[in-house]
Amino acid sequence: MKFKLPLFLLLPAGFLNLTAASDRPNILLFTADDLHAESPGVYGGRPADLTPNLDAFAAEGMLFNRAHVNAAICAPCRAIIATGRYSHRSGAMGFMPAREDVPDIVTTMKAGGYHTGILGKVEHSTPKASMEWDYRFDQKDLGDGRNPEIYRQRSEVFFQQCREAGKPFYFMVNSHDPHRPYCDPEKLRKGAAMPSKVYDPSEVEVPGFVPDLPGVREELAQYLNSTRRLDDTFGSVMKALEESGLAGNTMVLFITDNGIAVPFAKCNAWFHSTRTPLLVRWPGRVQPGSRDDRHFVSVVDFFPTFLEATGVEGPEGLDGRSFLALLGGKEQSGRDFVFTQIDSKAGGEAVPMRAVQNAKFGYIYNPFSDGTYRYRNNNEGKSMAAMEKAAETNPEIAARVNLFRYRVPEELYDLEKDPNCLNNLLEDPDFRSDAESSDAFDLLGARLVEQMVKTGDPILRAYQNKDDRAVVDAVLTETYGPRTSGTPKGAKKGKAKGN
Repeated sequence: MKFKLPLFLLLPAGFLNLTAASDRPNILLFTADDLHAESPGVYGGRPADLTPNLDAFAAEGMLFNRAHVNAAICAPCRAIIATGRYSHRSGAMGFMPAREDVPDIVTTMKAGGYHTGILGKVEHSTPKASMEWDYRFDQKDLGDGRNPEIYRQRSEVFFQQCREAGKPFYFMVNSHDPHRPYCDPEKLRKGAAMPSKVYDPSEVEVPGFVPDLPGVREELAQYLNSTRRLDDTFGSVMKALEESGLAGNTMVLFITDNGIAVPFAKCNAWFHSTRTPLLVRWPGRVQPGSRDDRHFVSVVDFFPTFLEATGVEGPEGLDGRSFLALLGGKEQSGRDFVFTQIDSKAGGEAVPMRAVQNAKFGYIYNPFSDGTYRYRNNNEGKSMAAMEKAAETNPEIAARVNLFRYRVPEELYDLEKDPNCLNNLLEDPDFRSDAESSDAFDLLGARLVEQMVKTGDPILRAYQNKDDRAVVDAVLTETYGPRTSGTPKGAKKGKAKGN
């Protein structure tokens, strides 16, 4: 029998005695709102000077190259962070609450002696009525969630509270940038600050999943303004942390809650819908300038990771697993796939999608796609308007718009060659003759079924009967309610604003 070393011997020395009162680490989770994963400079973003604070921060910790959110919409993504469960396991399948019997991270950390705080996106990050933060300020008290100086001031007060209470902290800081409406310097929202730099349409690098059109560039230039202000906000909070004297014992993580709010990203299940930057700094525990290009991690893993890092006793039934070993430069098996999903969008309409990907291929199942349902969301903006105008004379763009609106039930992409998901391999009637893509289709389908069975996904029966439209429609009605209702079972009407 192979001998296994105890966990404490496998971890770096800095991980020892974390449960001692003086050594219990703080957790600061900073989230961007609708940031394209490839916008930060350390992820190859352009222009190169867009995110100086994030780039400097990345050099002080670890960069993950295969990180994802599990649901590419604000509220369900944040509910997964809060509960450590996939959407259908917590009940938060869109803009609806999690069940009260589902444990949450805030209540758990408070029971473990932690002081808890949140800045911004409070409602979307608090899926249960019983989930009570010790310290909270929302959008209107943060300069529309777009004022770096106010974030700094609110952070300073929170850190001082923690010092006075003698408690470690769990602090979730949520920027409302670069969420729409994007920053127009001539029409600043009330309370919002100007970014430290503004950008011109000529400086935009248009993502490959949308066409390079003047209207797209015009909108994305304002997105760059918002992204720069996000970086300003992140820098201001890091400054407050440094000046508090608590930075040396704080694990700081940076993510986005979903992809950019343009067609083919946010509110969908394509590669750039769910991919997130993930930067982690933890002095003395994480090697500065390190990176992980191999392992898939996702936000469902955050809850168990925080529990292991802090020594707080946590609940059973979490769907994720701790990636603490990765932060110490170790390997972890079983991180070759990631599972993502959509259930319902802003406004409550059910548009279920299930996806699984590995390093090479990505597969998406769209049970809502029946050839007649017209998909739309509230994140289309000037970019979709420009695409629809161009589609009148450009057949290629017309085909993209048609795919976005009506989808197809199944999609398979070679993510190494086609990360923008432009070429659905299943549209080739001879795709089975390519052994690699055919094997990938079978493998990913099998993995998706395993995941559905393991997590009790109600969409399993639809997938198993995907060629029988009547069965699929019956499953969707049973799960989400009649489509004509516009609001799936359990949803809170009106909660979808500002997703």
